[in-house]
Amino acid sequence: MSVDDPLAAPPDLVVRIPEDRIADEADLVIAIGGDGTLLYAARLVADRGVPLIGINRGRLGFLTDVLPKDMLASVDAALDGRCARDDRSLLEARLIAADGSVKTALALNDVVLQKWETGRMLDFETWIDGEYVNSHGGDGLVVASATGSTAYALSCGGPIVSPHLDVLVLAPICPHTLSDRPIVVSGRSVIAIQLIDRPDARAQVTCDGVSLGELSLGDRLEVHPSAQKITLLHPQEFEYYRLLRSKLHWGRGGFNTSE
Repeated sequence: MSVDDPLAAPPDLVVRIPEDRIADEADLVIAIGGDGTLLYAARLVADRGVPLIGINRGRLGFLTDVLPKDMLASVDAALDGRCARDDRSLLEARLIAADGSVKTALALNDVVLQKWETGRMLDFETWIDGEYVNSHGGDGLVVASATGSTAYALSCGGPIVSPHLDVLVLAPICPHTLSDRPIVVSGRSVIAIQLIDRPDARAQVTCDGVSLGELSLGDRLEVHPSAQKITLLHPQEFEYYRLLRSKLHWGRGGFNTSE
């Protein structure tokens, strides 16, 4: 257990370890919070194969699907091997500067290019597997995995994608042209993005909401499929479409109160 607050639990019941050692010493990571908490935990275990179970204490929770009242039973089931394993693909963002230096980061949900300054439109171009796609004007672009289709991309008008489809969603953020619509491409594709020359062209890149760095003229952002995966654990009765009904209030009269 990793506890930052010394008052969170009696010292004799807690062994504090650095975050970078959690995945080395844990067989299971329990994320209690919202989807942001689980995404944070996912970064800790991304290359270690340690499964995650999410206890929903947030507002929506597409990834943290265990209710607090079911927490103890679900953790017991996970420890007993009675949970369903759900492998989710990751994205790898590469921010390639004009001088050749490279910053990389992994993302479970999405890689987002967004404007740095309020009130200025961002102009940029996109390529898919080396083929020119479009020139865009707007607030930016979301490159989402199937898992991330219910996150930022959804608020940009993107589709809900079944999480086990091997696809990416490219969703423009507040596009200046109404014909600039979200598209779905192969999950094996490599997406490249560069800024178009205009005064004070600056953008920032985030991976699951965490800043990777600044994109300037001459730099290039690439989003690649990653060989690494995250393993989520669900209760055996978990149903993805039941989750959607519950979170998005689908059903009778727009609200299905039975779920």
